[in-house]
Amino acid sequence: MGRGYGAHELLEATLDAGSFRSWDGPPLDVAPDPGYAAELARARERSGCDEAVVTGEGLLRGRRVAVVACEFDFLAGSIGVAAAERLTSAVERATAERLPLLAAPASGGTRMQEGTVAFLTMVKISAAVAAHKAAGLPFLVYLRHPTTGGVLASWGSQGHVTVAEPGALIGFLGPRVYEQLYDRPFPEGVQSAENLHRRGLVDAVLGVDDLPGTADRTLNVLLARAGALPEEPAVPEEPTAEVPAWESITRSRRPDRPGVRELLRRAAGDVVPLKGTGEGEADPGLLLALARFGGAPCVLLGQDRSRQTSDHPLGPAALREARRGMRIAEELDLPLVTVIDTPGAALSREAEEQGLAGQISRCLAELVTLRAPTLAVLMGQGTGGGALALVPADRVVGAQHAWLSPLPPEGASAIVHRTTDRAPELAERQGVSTARLRANGIVDRVVAERPDAADEPAAFCARMGAALRHELAALLRADPDRRLACRHARYRRLGLPG
Repeated sequence: MGRGYGAHELLEATLDAGSFRSWDGPPLDVAPDPGYAAELARARERSGCDEAVVTGEGLLRGRRVAVVACEFDFLAGSIGVAAAERLTSAVERATAERLPLLAAPASGGTRMQEGTVAFLTMVKISAAVAAHKAAGLPFLVYLRHPTTGGVLASWGSQGHVTVAEPGALIGFLGPRVYEQLYDRPFPEGVQSAENLHRRGLVDAVLGVDDLPGTADRTLNVLLARAGALPEEPAVPEEPTAEVPAWESITRSRRPDRPGVRELLRRAAGDVVPLKGTGEGEADPGLLLALARFGGAPCVLLGQDRSRQTSDHPLGPAALREARRGMRIAEELDLPLVTVIDTPGAALSREAEEQGLAGQISRCLAELVTLRAPTLAVLMGQGTGGGALALVPADRVVGAQHAWLSPLPPEGASAIVHRTTDRAPELAERQGVSTARLRANGIVDRVVAERPDAADEPAAFCARMGAALRHELAALLRADPDRRLACRHARYRRLGLPG
C-alpha cells in the first residue's frame, strides 16, 4: 500500500497472492443530476473502479482478514453516499464474521458534489468502526498519500495501530484549499507522515514492502487468545540473598543496567513499537509496544531508562501515552505489562501546567479497574509518582535489585533529617528493596541477579522473560471476575495487620 498504488494494486501487494475476494456489489445510484452522472462515468473509466472504495477479504500470511481501500483516481478518493454505504457494510460484515479489519484510506475527504448528506455519512462509518472495536476486533489503518478532510477526521484516525506511507500528505485541511481560503501557503512539512510520526500521531512510517510483515506481527499479538496458548511450565523462584537497600539502589543506577528495550530484544517476540498518544504528544521516556512473551500476547508500557535524562525526565505526555496503551488492552482484552524503571517524573513548571498529578491519578484509577489482566515489572529504579502510576497490577514481578520509593532516598533523607547523608539509613527503614516489598505483599516474585543484571544482561533478561511468560499464561487462564476481585482486595488490604 504505497504511493502510486491503486486500490487493487496495493491489495495485491499486501495480501497473499490470488487471495483477494471482493465484497462489492453495484454501487447505489446517487446521481440524478446528468452532469454529476457524467462525472462519475468518467471516473469509472479513468480509474477502472466503480466507486472510490474497494472492499473485500483476503489472506495475510495465511490469516483471513477484511480490507477496505480507497481508489484516489476515482474523484480523489472522495466519500459520497454510495462509497460510505459500501464502506459501512464492509465494516459491519467484518464485525459479524469476526475478522480483523485493515483500512487503507487515500482521499481528499467527503464528496463536495453530494454536499452535507455525504459529509454526515462519516457518522455511520465511525459508528461501524466503533462497534467493530467494541467487539474486541483489531482495526489497523495505513494512511496513504494524500489523506485529508473528513476521512482523516473519522475512520482514518480510529485505528488501534496507525502507520503511514513515507512522504504522505496527511492533514485535516488540504494545503491547496488552505491557500485559496486564506491567501497564504500552509507551513511546509507540517502535514507530512514523518512529522506526524515525530509528534506521536502515527505509530510508524512504512513503505509497502514492510506492510505485510508488520501487519502480520501486529495481528499475531492482537489475535492471540488464551485458549490457544501452550501450557507454560512453572518457573521455580530462585532464592535470593537479601542485601542492604542502598546496595540495590546503587546497582540499579548503573548506566549499563539492562532496561525495557533489552528485555524486549532478548526475551520477546512479534514486537511492534507504537508511538505517542495519538493526540500530538510523544515522550521518549516511555516505550509503548505490542509484544509476545512465549505464546502470551501483551500491550507493554515500559519506562525507558535510556531515554530519561535530567534535561528530559518522564513527563505528563508519557502517562497519557501509557493510558493509550491501557485503552488498547481494554478494547482487545489483552494483558497489559508495565515496566517500572524511572529516577522520577518531571518536576517543572511545564509538568505542573500540563497536569502531571492528574495523569498519575488517572493511571492509578484506570489500572486498578482495568478488566484486562495486568502484570507489573519492577526493572530498576522506582521513584515517586512516575513509578506509582504504573505499579497497580494483578501480579508484580521484581528484579532482585529493583526498588520502589515515594522519593529518591536522598530526597526523603533531606525531608526527614535535613541532610542527604542519611539516605542509606532511611531507604532501609522505608522498606524500598524488592525483598522487603515481597515481604509486605507488594511484589509476588523476585527474579535473581547474579550478582547484578548489568554483569549478565542476556542471562538476566532470559530469566525475566521466563517469569513473564509463566505469569502471563496464568493470568490469561484465570477467571476475569475473580482476578479483578483479587486485585481490588490486594490493594485494599495493603499495610493492614495480619
